[in-house]
Amino acid sequence: MKIVLTGAGGGHFVPLIAVVQEIDALVKEHGLVRPELYYLSNHPYDEATLKRYNIKYKHVEAGKMRTYFSLKNGSDFLKTLIGVPTALRTLYKLYPDIIFSKGGYVTVPVVMAARILQIPVFVHDSDSVPGRANIWAGKFAERVGISYPEAADFFVQKAHIAHVGNPVRAELRTPAGRGGHEQFGLQPDLPTLLFIGGSQGAEALNTVLLQALPDLLQQFQVVHVTGKEKYDAFSSMIDMEVKNDPNIGRYKSVPYLEVEELKQAYSAADLIVSRAGSGSIFEIACAEKPAILIPIPEDVSRDQRSNAYAYARAGGALVIEQENMTPHVLLSEAVRILTDTKVQEDMRAGARAFARPQAAHTIAEELLRMVLEHEQ
Repeated sequence: MKIVLTGAGGGHFVPLIAVVQEIDALVKEHGLVRPELYYLSNHPYDEATLKRYNIKYKHVEAGKMRTYFSLKNGSDFLKTLIGVPTALRTLYKLYPDIIFSKGGYVTVPVVMAARILQIPVFVHDSDSVPGRANIWAGKFAERVGISYPEAADFFVQKAHIAHVGNPVRAELRTPAGRGGHEQFGLQPDLPTLLFIGGSQGAEALNTVLLQALPDLLQQFQVVHVTGKEKYDAFSSMIDMEVKNDPNIGRYKSVPYLEVEELKQAYSAADLIVSRAGSGSIFEIACAEKPAILIPIPEDVSRDQRSNAYAYARAGGALVIEQENMTPHVLLSEAVRILTDTKVQEDMRAGARAFARPQAAHTIAEELLRMVLEHEQ
C-alpha cells in the first residue's frame, strides 16, 4: 500500500500530518500493514516531522500561479511545466494507490501526473473559498473534502463532496485542563489573553499590542507569541517602552510554541487574538475558546477574511479588520468579552458546533478504504 501526500507548506502541511497521525492510529487499531507514505512537493517544509512519521520526501518542481502581472510568471510557469514530467516519472516508479492533495500551486504537477496515470485523487481544501488548484483538481477527483460548507459551491462534482472540517493535530483536538498557567507562570485567578501573531509574526498586530499593553495589563495577563523573526526586535521594544510598568510581570512572550506548548497556551487562555488562517481557526474551535480574529488584508491574502467571517457567523469569534484594529479597539473588545460570561459561553458554544474534531479521522478512514479497494 502506498499513499502520496502533496501540498504547500504551513496551512497545507500541518493538516497532512494530522491525517497521517490518524492513519497510523487506524492501522494499529485494525492490525493493518502500514502504507508507505510519500510527500511530493517543491520543498520538504519540515524534514524533522517527515522523519518522525516515516514519510519519504520526493522533490517535484513547481512555480507559483499568480493572478496578477509579475516578471516571475514566465519562469514559474516553466517550473510547473518541468515539474509535470518529473511527477510522472516519480509516480510511475512508485505507482501509489491514491494521491491525497491539500492544494496549493505545488500540487498541480503531481495531480496532473496522477490524472494521466489514472491514479485516484482525494482533494481536501481548508478554506471557505477554495484555491484554484483544488477547484481544478476537484473536477476529476474521486473525493473532495471541504472545511466550510460554503466551499461546496465552488466545485462541479457535488456528489463527491463531503463537509468534514479541517484536520487538526491529535494533540490539539480536545480542550486541555488548566495546566497552562503553571507552564507560563500565570496567575490562575486573572483572565488571560493569548495573542498569536502567526508563525512569522505580524508586525501590524504586534505594534497594536505594544501600544495597548499597559492598559491591558491593568486587568489581564498576556501570553504573546511574537513569531520567530519578530521576537528579538519586539523584546527590545518592550524593554524600551514597557519595562518599568508595574504590571510587566503579567506579560509573557515567546517566539514560537511547539504543539504541546500550544495546547497548554490554549488551555490557559480566556480569550485568543489571532490571525485567521484556517488551521488556527479550527485549533481555536477545538480548544473551545472565545476569539478575536484579525484577518490578513484581502489584497495580501484572499483566504483569511472569508474564513474569519465564516467562523464568526457560526458564533465562535469576533472579526476586526486590520485597518480598524487600534489599541483602543483591542482593549475595549477584550474587556467586553472577558467581563461578560454570557458572551464567552455563546462563543464557546459556537466553537463546539463548528470544530469537527474528527476531520482527520474521517479523512484517514476514507483514504485507507480507498487504498484497500484499489488493491483488490
